[in-house]
Amino acid sequence: MAIVTAEMIKNIRERTGVGLIKCKNALEESGGDVELAISILRKAGIASAVKKESREAKEGAIDFSETAHAIGFVQMNAETDFVVNNEKFRSFLHDLAKEMAAGGASNVHELVEKVYSKEGDKTIDEKRKELVSVLGENIVISKAFSLKKHSNVSYGIYSHMNGKIFCLVEIEGSASQTDLAKEIAMHVAAEAPDYLSHDQVPADIKAAEEEIAKSLVPKGKPAEIVEKIVSGKMQAFYNDVCLVNQKYIKDPSMSVEDLVKAKGKEKGEHLKLKGFYRLQIGM
Repeated sequence: MAIVTAEMIKNIRERTGVGLIKCKNALEESGGDVELAISILRKAGIASAVKKESREAKEGAIDFSETAHAIGFVQMNAETDFVVNNEKFRSFLHDLAKEMAAGGASNVHELVEKVYSKEGDKTIDEKRKELVSVLGENIVISKAFSLKKHSNVSYGIYSHMNGKIFCLVEIEGSASQTDLAKEIAMHVAAEAPDYLSHDQVPADIKAAEEEIAKSLVPKGKPAEIVEKIVSGKMQAFYNDVCLVNQKYIKDPSMSVEDLVKAKGKEKGEHLKLKGFYRLQIGM
């Protein structure tokens, strides 16, 4: 049996970036031949994948999958749109969204450690590395989470720019307002609110905005006038960053909250915006 030294393992590790155990195994398989061991790692797709993983993956897409009980979302990135639009990339991304919707993982770390259900002999991360070798670019699973469905909530999903922007809106009070929820998800894609309502704006953000508003008031104004001006500026701030306050993009005569209330009244239901998600590649 060939002697495998720590120096040999270190040499391969430095040249390929592959983990020490895999380097040792390849050396043993090669009979102690360093160059052959590197070739074994490259043929397995491991060495080339690790080298590419140092490259920045700025492009990407977001996909989702929905079951009766949950919605799964995954964002996956690559170096170029050419690879992002590749059928193999898209198929793998959708498979991952299905994995999230099916349960068993709550974040990226847990997802990549799962066995890839389509190919039970490898993990999801091993399949990702295989895809890196096939497509020739670094590929990163950057975001993954799932949302449990509730019986009295409507879910509207909107994907824009071929998966570059993904939005989901939840409306409480009915399970039959999917169309309305999707309309508001389209609004969220266009208007990009930061918060659902003013009570979700962090205290430090409010304080900073109030300070800015006060600094813009002309000197010498009475305290009650200053308070009124600052209150007006804060309301304008909330109208800009809070979904419920924003003017509905398809009918600026009403706010998004007014729209939801009007639809509820029309249907005899008490509807309320429960939450929203907005993911965008590059943000």
